[in-house]
Amino acid sequence: MVVLAIAIVGMSITCEAAKRVALVVGNDAYRNIPQLRKAVTDANAIASALRNIGFTVFVAENQDRQSMSQALHAFSTSVEHDDVAFFFFAGHGFEIAGRNYLLPIDVPGATEGEEELIKDASFVVDGIVDRLQARGVQTTVLVLDACRNNPFARPGTRALPGGGGLTPQVPPEGTFVLFSAGAKQTALDTLGDSDGDPNSVFTRHFVRQLAVPGATLVQLAKRTQGEVKQVAASARHEQTPAYYDEIVGDFVLNTKPGGAQPQTPEIQTAVLKTPSPETLAPRPELPQARPEPSQPINAPLASFMRSNSGWSVALSFVDPVTAIAWRLGETGPFKETGFLDALDARTRRRLANSNFELDADTPASVIQIRAVDITGRTIGPFPITFDPGAELARGDRRTLEMTAGSWSSFREFNGLLLYYTHLMSYRCAIREVRIGVDSTVPNKSISLGDCDPKHPYEIPAKALPYLKLPPTTKMVSVELTYHDGSVSETKTFRR
Repeated sequence: MVVLAIAIVGMSITCEAAKRVALVVGNDAYRNIPQLRKAVTDANAIASALRNIGFTVFVAENQDRQSMSQALHAFSTSVEHDDVAFFFFAGHGFEIAGRNYLLPIDVPGATEGEEELIKDASFVVDGIVDRLQARGVQTTVLVLDACRNNPFARPGTRALPGGGGLTPQVPPEGTFVLFSAGAKQTALDTLGDSDGDPNSVFTRHFVRQLAVPGATLVQLAKRTQGEVKQVAASARHEQTPAYYDEIVGDFVLNTKPGGAQPQTPEIQTAVLKTPSPETLAPRPELPQARPEPSQPINAPLASFMRSNSGWSVALSFVDPVTAIAWRLGETGPFKETGFLDALDARTRRRLANSNFELDADTPASVIQIRAVDITGRTIGPFPITFDPGAELARGDRRTLEMTAGSWSSFREFNGLLLYYTHLMSYRCAIREVRIGVDSTVPNKSISLGDCDPKHPYEIPAKALPYLKLPPTTKMVSVELTYHDGSVSETKTFRR
C-alpha cells in the first residue's frame, strides 16, 4: 500500500533558500519473511522521477534496522523548515493495533502474541512524520508502497493477526494522504505471469502522473486512482487508491515549465519592483541607486542543485530583501524571481522568491544578481560565478557524504551480488571506487562509467551496477577517490 502525506508546518519564514530533498527506500531481501521482487526497482523508478523534477535524492536499498535508522537520521537532519521533504518506502508494511509499521529486512518472523517484537524492530509511520515536523519542515511528502498480504503467515504456525493491507493513515491538519489501495485492500505487484513491467501496478502509474507538470496533489491522486482501479479490475482484483485531503490550498510537486505554475516574467526596465505591505501589489518603479559607501553590501550566497531537467539556483541574503532579479552575463534584461504566497515576518511583505532555474545546458558564466532592500534601495548587481562541471561534482559529493550508508548493498539473486547503483547515480563526483572483499583494505577498482553532464543521474545503458561475490563473503569495504583527489573514509558493509 502506498501512502502519500503532505504536512505543512506553520513556522517562522526567512529568506533562506528552500531545498527539495527525498529519501527513497526499497526493501526486497527480507531474511525471515517472504522476499519481494519489485521494491528496489520501484524505489529506483521513484528516485529517477523525483530527480527529473528537481529533487536531490538519497537512495537506500535493502535496509536493516540499523542502516534504515541511520538513513532516516541523515535525511531528517538534512532538511529545514522551508524545504520540501519527500520520503518513499517500498517493501513490507504491517498494521498493529491501528498503527502502520514499515519493516526492515531483518525484522523477525514473529508469531501470534509477539507483536511487540515487530514494533521494536520496525518503524511506525507516524514517527517518520513526527520527526520531520520536529525539524519544522514546511512541506513533507510521504509515499509508502507497503501493502501486501500478511508476511507473517506461515504453514504450521499461528500467525500474527492481520489479513493484509494497512489501516487508514489519518492525516493531521495540513496533510494530504494517498493510499495505493483502499483500507485493508492489497496492492498488485503484477497483472499476471505475462506482465513484464519491473514496477508494481501503483508505482508505474504514479510515476507517469508525477511526470505531468502542474498537477496538484488532488489531480495527481485522482488520475492515478482512475488508472489503477481500471487495470486492477482487468485482473479481477479490487484495488482503488484512496486519498484524504486535509491540506489548505493546492500543492504541486512537478513545477517544470509547461504546467500550471506561473512563469517568472522578465524585467523590462533597469529597476526592480517591491511589494506594498498594505496591498501586496508592486509599488511604482524605483530609481536605481547604488548603496552609499558607508552601507554594508548585502551580497548573496548561491547554491546550485542539478537534476536531469536542469539547474536550481538558491540564493541566501544576510539582510532581508523585498525583490530579487537575475541575468546571465553583463548585458540583457534582468528577470524577476517573483514572490511566494507567504509573508516575511521581518519585513511584513510578501516573501521574495530566492530560487530560479537554469537550463541543463547552461554554459559556464557569470550570473548577475540584483535586489531591493527593505528601504526600497536597489542593491547590486552582484556577480556569482557559475561553473557547471564543478558544481555538479560538488553537489554529488555532498549527497554521497550524507548517504554513505547507501553506497552499496548485498542481494541474493543467482548467487551473491553487491549492488552499487547509488554510486553510479552520483558518479560525476567520483574519480575511482575501490572495494575490499572480506577485507578492511579496499584493493579492487570498480568501473562506474563516464559522467554524462547532459544526463548525470541516469545509469548508463550498458553499465553493470553490481559485482558478483563469493557466496561465503561476509563483508566489503568501500573507499571513494573524489575528482579533486581527496579520499573518503573507508566504509564497511556487512551481510
